[in-house]
Amino acid sequence: MGVFKYEAEYTSVVAPARLFKAFVLDADNLIPKIAPQAVKSAEILEGDGGVGTIKKITFGEGSTYSYVKHRIDAIDSENFVYSYSVIEGAPDSIEKICYETKLVASGSGTVIKSTSEYHVKGDVEIKEEHVKAGKEKASHLFKVIEAYLLEHHEAYN
Repeated sequence: MGVFKYEAEYTSVVAPARLFKAFVLDADNLIPKIAPQAVKSAEILEGDGGVGTIKKITFGEGSTYSYVKHRIDAIDSENFVYSYSVIEGAPDSIEKICYETKLVASGSGTVIKSTSEYHVKGDVEIKEEHVKAGKEKASHLFKVIEAYLLEHHEAYN
């Protein structure tokens, strides 16, 4: 099994605490509401929403995959760090994908640091265009959430 690690950074004008509340703590409610084309629904299959919880995320029409199951590995609300692993729904060649997102204060906004680790079966290699497509989707979702927060100043304060 091989592990391929990719990193990305995005910036936002929204403060880390507010972005964390929207993007992590209330994502299951917010994202299907403001981006149903990306995420149709999120449901807890096991757990209470904390570490160890297993969720099923159902994607919108036209997505590459219909759903994924992910397990929450860490939630650090004080340092704005969130980690989870996709444990089902990825291509057969991938055992799991581990994600970590850190929100770091920068001026009056945030630097969003994202790390992805693809744990592949055998000697499979991850294609750069697959990673690039994933980064573009993540960036788009951050921008949708950011736009929502900028329009709704009272939300997630």
